[in-house]
Amino acid sequence: MCAWRSGELAGLVNVAWGGGAHAFIAAGHASAAGCDWLHVDFEDHLAGFYLRTCGFTPPSAGLIALHGGP
Repeated sequence: MCAWRSGELAGLVNVAWGGGAHAFIAAGHASAAGCDWLHVDFEDHLAGFYLRTCGFTPPSAGLIALHGGP
């Protein structure tokens, strides 16, 4: 699902899981399906919202921009 503002992408939600313990949004439904973890990616300026307000914790992770990325 995508959110658009003035013709530009403002946000998106993608519920994905590998059939195991990791899910990627919809905490209630993911938990009911038996998932153990919920992941979120965000830009640095949104860290306060996701880490303090939503209760996420910062994981150790890596990222490679495959097509020149930001």
